[in-house]
Amino acid sequence: MELITNWAPAEEGLLQILNLLKESQSPDTSTQRVVHQKLEELSKYPDFNNYLIYVLTKLTPDGRAKHWPNNQEFKISDATRSLSGLILKNNLKSHYDSLPVETINFIKSECLHALSDPSNLIRATVGILITTIQAKGKIENWPELIPSLCHLLDSNDYHAVEGAFGALQKICEDSADVLEADETNRPLNVLIPKFLQFFQHSSARIRSHAIACVNQFIVCKSQALQDNIELFVQSLFHLAGDEDTEVKKNICRALVMLLDVRLDRLFPHMVSIIEYMLVRTQDPDESVALEACEFWLTLAETTICHEVLAPYLPRLIPILVKGMRYSEIDIILLKGDVEEDNEMVPDREEDIRPRFHRSKSKRGDPSEQHQQHHQQQHLGGGGGGDGLGDDEDEDEDEEDDSGLSDWNLRKCSAAALDVLAHVFRDELLPTLLPILKETLFHSEWEVKESAILALGAIAEGCMSGMLQHLPELIPYLITSLNEKKSLVRSITCWTLSRYSHWVVSTATGNSHELYLKPLMTELLKRILDTNKRVQEAACSAFATLEEEACTELVPYLGYILETLVFAFGKYQHKNLLILYDAIGTLADSVGHHLNSTEFIQLLMPPLINKWNLLKDEDKDLFPLLECLSSIATALQAGFLPYSEPVYRRCVSLVEQTLNQHIANVQNPEQFEAPDKDFMIVALDLLSGLAEGLNGFIEKLIANSNILQLLYQCMQDPMPEVRQSSFALLGDLTKACFQHVSPFVSDFLPLLGQNLNPELISVCNNATWAIGEISVKLGADMRGYIPMILNQLIVIINYPTTPKTLMENTAITIGRLGYVCPAEVAPSLPQFVRKWCSSLRNIRDNEEKDSAFRGMCLMIQANPSGILNDFIFFCDAVASWTNPKPDLKDMFSKILHGYKQQLSSENNVGCWKQITENFPPQLAERLTIVYGI
Repeated sequence: MELITNWAPAEEGLLQILNLLKESQSPDTSTQRVVHQKLEELSKYPDFNNYLIYVLTKLTPDGRAKHWPNNQEFKISDATRSLSGLILKNNLKSHYDSLPVETINFIKSECLHALSDPSNLIRATVGILITTIQAKGKIENWPELIPSLCHLLDSNDYHAVEGAFGALQKICEDSADVLEADETNRPLNVLIPKFLQFFQHSSARIRSHAIACVNQFIVCKSQALQDNIELFVQSLFHLAGDEDTEVKKNICRALVMLLDVRLDRLFPHMVSIIEYMLVRTQDPDESVALEACEFWLTLAETTICHEVLAPYLPRLIPILVKGMRYSEIDIILLKGDVEEDNEMVPDREEDIRPRFHRSKSKRGDPSEQHQQHHQQQHLGGGGGGDGLGDDEDEDEDEEDDSGLSDWNLRKCSAAALDVLAHVFRDELLPTLLPILKETLFHSEWEVKESAILALGAIAEGCMSGMLQHLPELIPYLITSLNEKKSLVRSITCWTLSRYSHWVVSTATGNSHELYLKPLMTELLKRILDTNKRVQEAACSAFATLEEEACTELVPYLGYILETLVFAFGKYQHKNLLILYDAIGTLADSVGHHLNSTEFIQLLMPPLINKWNLLKDEDKDLFPLLECLSSIATALQAGFLPYSEPVYRRCVSLVEQTLNQHIANVQNPEQFEAPDKDFMIVALDLLSGLAEGLNGFIEKLIANSNILQLLYQCMQDPMPEVRQSSFALLGDLTKACFQHVSPFVSDFLPLLGQNLNPELISVCNNATWAIGEISVKLGADMRGYIPMILNQLIVIINYPTTPKTLMENTAITIGRLGYVCPAEVAPSLPQFVRKWCSSLRNIRDNEEKDSAFRGMCLMIQANPSGILNDFIFFCDAVASWTNPKPDLKDMFSKILHGYKQQLSSENNVGCWKQITENFPPQLAERLTIVYGI
């Protein structure tokens, strides 16, 4: 390694840099700005980095420079030295590849020497520098790093050992896979045993570092750790009595990860481990309790959970319920959410999470498609209720509007109770119900609030056991929506949403008055609450109720819309985005019932007003476009007065995004990459318009370049763009095929290229679009069968194909058979069993109708193609509730044809042999409906 051995700072330069470092700590912003500019200028000189590492590593706290020629003194604090190191870190991150090799090597050498500095702050800063260098320059390009750190671990100097461990922990966190993959040097064969030696070190800090280092190699199942797994587990057990906070946290992390990947090693010790975790879940330090609480979540995923944990439920459940209370620190951080009337406090932009659009997957029944989409959005009940968590695509490390970390002991305890409720079901209730009986009526609001959260957490897992209690509990919860404390009101919204299915199931006929109407009424009041957190929770809960109730809400649409529209004028920025979703979900749930002049006049003016105020680059367009997509689909022709400006803006958003993408690809230095979510939501809204307006969209398509733009979108590298493109293509095919027809020869090869079940939603929409095109194209589809059919057969036989994709694939194969039976029929034996099995489960509709007509035509073309799977065809036919008369006649002719053929002289006994294997229910239905 080439080193700078004789470099020394010039006194003038050193004084200048020390002065800059001092000034940079000035509270005056103008001074800071000047210093920043000077530092930026200096960072262009490689020598500057030598000065920075010199200040960090050579200037001692007593003000005397090590090796300074004149024994010159400089008064400098550890904080200033550390600042020098952090500036160096930024320089390395920005300019690493352009720095001379000798400069990099000099910094490396000085870092290794400085790891034994007496100052914790300096050792930590040096550790950060080492991590930065190995991240930028790759650890394999610093071969002496690991041996040097190992050598320091053997030092008698505590500072050297601690400094080396600090650096090693960061390296293990960042480069575990690289260390594991190094088959030449096999560093872990040395490191893992060495780390284990330090588990018994007299310093808690060293013990903590050692465990943390080993922990990095559990999940990746490092071979070096597997070779020492018994010693590792035993060493952890020896530390069970350790009271250091960091040690306890790392032990808990280790046991949670081992539970996931080496259950076999922990199983013999499970009693001791459970006892340990019961204690740690109640640790006075919440960070330790949180790490321990993760154990119950992980244990619930194992096959042994019921067996090993059942005896401990009476001890564990009270601990989890207690852990669900807001801590004193939580309440301080929540500030206005604990008090009342915070709706007038403006939202801070940094408090509003980035919102990511989810493209929709198309399927035969639009109502099913929307239902699935919104169920995904609300699962977990985050929305202000602080229930079990927010949408899974949100960053766990971010903080929400309350200042609380998304993942804390409260949420972990609730999630643990939720998953354990799924494991133990009603077995949980004898322990939990007495606790709830006491805490639900507690005088302290924090206790009552945690009990309501617990009630929501068990809703799914313990539903059957809770049924007898719900007639009493639901009115209690509805009453609790009026509690004085806003946090009680918000969690009650969430918990009620978890029981909304039961509320709706009791609301058949005229029995709305008992539960559904009071719940709807009180949630609407909470939507207009004076507290923003309650508004958010109520909106989210109401959206869930909308999904469950669907057309049961139709009698109350006027009242619902008046409330939601009033909220438009009341809500701050963040909750406005959630309000859009509640309105969109309402449209999905009640469909065409929204299409009345009264409702349109109520709803559309505020939405269009927001639409006009938002600029094309404003991300608030995402939820508004999603909302309008649902409304356009629901209103159908009722959306016509608003369709042209909405359509044109969507086409413009698509075109702008495509142009920006092309500019970025051609000249990335000059043009930024676009946010393609703008294009995706615009495509989805165009789908909503096509689906809602149907033939009325024809004029809009005729006067625009959308199909040319769609051709570009279908080739986009981003799967979500292609997914939305294929959905729009299918909807345009249904609405105005005359405009799609000239492009079919370009579109179908692209659709064929996207029949990849690894990208489920893309594949699903491509499959659906092919089916729609085939119905319109008819016999002219013949030329495209070879490029499509084999891939569809692969998908339908793929072992992990999800239900929706399987059904869409079967429908599309049926439709291909409907228009080109002679071309598809020879392949019948390859797909008929899976085809029949998947389509027997869907309800009667137009798509099922066309698919079965196709099957009948294929059977006529190749009668022997289903002989081996005849029982599956019979079962699929019997799944129809009410087929159209001509389709029923097709079924009858086929069934009687087979009966006649298989009962003939050449096949004596065949029919009897086949029908004897029919389940009694199937045989009975075929006899009654088809007389066979």
